[in-house]
Formats: sequence, structure tokens, C-alpha cells
Amino acid sequence: MSSSRLLITVVGVRMAKKNYILDTSVYLTDAEAILKFDNHDIFMPLKVLEEIDKHKKRQDSVGVNARKIIRILDELRQTGNLHKGVRIGKGKGLIRAISYEILKDSTVLPPDLDLSVPDHVIIATAMAVDKDSRRKTCLVSRDINMRVICDSIGLAAEDYTTERVVHSSDELYSGLATHLVDDQVIDRFYDDEDVYIEEDEIEEKLYPNEYVLMVSNANDKKTCIGRFDSHFQPIKKILHSKIPDWKISARNKEQAFAIDLLMDPSVKVVSLVGRAGSGKTLCAIAAGLQQTIGLRENLYDRLIVSRPVQPLGKDIGFLPGTMEEKMMPWLMPIQDNLQFLVGGNKNTLQMFMDNGKIEIEALTYIRGRSIANAFIIIDESQNLTSHEIKTIMTRVGEGTKIVLTGDIEQIDNVYVNETSNGLAHAVEKFKEFPIAGHVTFTKGERSEVATLASKVL
Repeated sequence: MSSSRLLITVVGVRMAKKNYILDTSVYLTDAEAILKFDNHDIFMPLKVLEEIDKHKKRQDSVGVNARKIIRILDELRQTGNLHKGVRIGKGKGLIRAISYEILKDSTVLPPDLDLSVPDHVIIATAMAVDKDSRRKTCLVSRDINMRVICDSIGLAAEDYTTERVVHSSDELYSGLATHLVDDQVIDRFYDDEDVYIEEDEIEEKLYPNEYVLMVSNANDKKTCIGRFDSHFQPIKKILHSKIPDWKISARNKEQAFAIDLLMDPSVKVVSLVGRAGSGKTLCAIAAGLQQTIGLRENLYDRLIVSRPVQPLGKDIGFLPGTMEEKMMPWLMPIQDNLQFLVGGNKNTLQMFMDNGKIEIEALTYIRGRSIANAFIIIDESQNLTSHEIKTIMTRVGEGTKIVLTGDIEQIDNVYVNETSNGLAHAVEKFKEFPIAGHVTFTKGERSEVATLASKVL
């Protein structure tokens, strides 16, 4: 074998089952990805290191992950030589930094792979490792096109699935279960008698604050809906389906579920998932206004509404002005909803903002804060990573309620998808806890045009 070629052998230790090459997208999604490959060996192309370095100054989760993986590699470097291979940890495989330059003599590249493209260099490196090793080699990438290219040239490629909370979006917790009952049970429920659902009576597990559609087993037209607490508590009736001060009434059962959770102070975490125009953001803002500046008793000191900065289509580039002026294009959807609720009066909205009752801000500045006695709404949460959701939710102080809204079918962040985004993580991870509730919207209520467009376009 030529000295320029790579001989992949490990003397005196257990051979790893596979070789893995992780694409830059994996490290920027999960900085600790190298710890999750058991005893397999990981090869890190220098091109990946170069791309990570370009992102280290970013202030979002991508930048956080870039800086973190650099620190992890630096710590590993102190225990050995990354060029020769360093043990990642006890029971783990090796990680080795390699350059395609020392491997290229052993690999014949397809003519269409232009090495001026970073992705192609990473693929070429994986091809070289695969050729010079007796083990199976696999490239792991969040980039769908990159995986397609690998498959087309005969190189094994996989998606990074560790961040997924469900296998598909259809498996995401909906917040609604259907349960067949006797006629008498429904009659008792409407007569305000206690109705319990025993654990041995249901096929699937019910979660705290999950809504239950009880259907008569004799007549499927005979139904009732309540909220499950536990097997030791009776099914609750929906107490709130209106937000009176702002003249908001539920137009369908899903909006009724949402308002019921939003107006319940015992439910500290509410997640609302649904297509555009379903009313999730409007209901959330109206509930927040009701409980901060409503005519009745106010539970919270202020309403904080925020959303991630993710433009639709091409970014409009540099914007002049103050921070507030720079953020205005991204925060206009929130302002639209607020103005609608206050009757289109800009002066009224500005007055509430000036006295601190309403805050509209970018998520960029929430890190490091401790927010107490507030009603927080994070709109478009599907564009956040699990790390960003964690960062936000750990800012919640005493007496604060947080609402996450979003549509997992409309994701503009290239580092997440329908099953790995922060909103999906929150829905799945919090469903076990009594302080959390979730509603999935399936109906559009914005307008006939909007509803039809969401279905046919």
C-alpha cells in the first residue's frame, strides 16, 4: 500500500463495527453527536472542521453547537493525537481527523463531483475511507440531497435520527383521544355526575390534560367531550370556550380545547400545533391579553410575545435603524393579531407597550433572562431546535405561563424537520406532566380562501 493511502487498523482494541463520517449539518444540530455512536469509529474530514469554524461566531443555537464541538475536540486532542485517532470515551470508538489530500490517490471520483464544493469533498473523503477499510462505512447527514448523491454513487448514507422524537409527524401526540362508552356514561356526564375512565378500559394510554371524545357504543352520534386528569379524578368539563373581554369565541372543538387550556392557570405549559389560519396564535394572544390587561382579575403582570427570526424566502438583508425597527418585519404578524384584538387602534396598542404590559421582542435576547409572573407566547416554534426550546423554557420564572405555537409542516430552519424541531420535542417530552397540555388544530378558520389554499396548494 502506498504511503499516501490510509490504512485503517486498530491494534490491541476491539474493532468497531462501522466507520462513520458525520456531515457538518450533524455537528451543528447536535454538538455531542460523536458520543452517540457507541463503539463505532468516527472519521472527521478537515473540510467539516473548516465549515464548523465559519459558524462559531453566530449567536443562535448553530453557533452554540459550533463552539461546543470545537471545545469537545480540543479536550479530546489533549488525550491523544486526532490525526492518529483518539478514544472518544469508555466503551466508545475512535475519532480521527483526516484530510482528503492523503486519501485521494486511493479513490476514483465520479467526474460530476466538483471538489470546489465542500459537500463533495466530504463525500470523496467518505469514499476513500470506505475503499481503504474492511468495515462498512456510512456517511451521516441531515442534508437530504447529500444522502441522495451518496446513494447514487454507491456510498451508504443515513439521516441523523437521534434528535427525532417520533418516526413521523403522524405519530406526534395530538392531545385528543376517542373512547367508546355506554350511553349511561354520556348521560351521567351531562347530568354533572362524576365520570371516570379506568385504566383497563382504554386501549391507549391517556395523558394529563388530554381531551377525550366519548362516543356511545350504541349510537355514534351521541358524544361528549371532557378533559382527562388522571384515573383517580373524574373527567372535567370544558370550562372556558370564550375570551369575553376580547370577544373571542371558539369556532370549533379544537379552539375550545385551546382556550380551555390557555385560561387554566394550573396548566403552565401549552403547545398549539396546526396549519396556518387555524387560530392558534390569535387564541393565545387573546388569552394572554385577558389575563394581563383584561377587565377582570389579572393573573400576570405582562404579556410577552416573541418569534424566531426566520424569513420566508430570500432574506431582505441589512436593515437600518434601532433594534425595534430592525425586528419590525419579523414581528408584524404578532402586531397584526394584537391590533385586531384592540380594534385596530394603534394608539391603544402603543400605550400598553409603553407601560410595559405588552412586550414584543426577538428570541435572540431572551437568553440569560429570568421571566416571572408573565404570560409568554413563542410563535412559530417549529423553527426552533430542541436546544433553543430548552434555552427559552429554562428562562421561565415563578408565576409564568408559556405557550408554544407553530405549524410543523411549515419549517424554514434547515437544521430541523417535522420530527426533530423544538416544538415537536416540547409536545412529546411534556405530555406526561400535569402542568402541560397540548392541542392539535386540523381546521382553518382565518377565511374561506386561506382554508382552501392550505388544502389544495
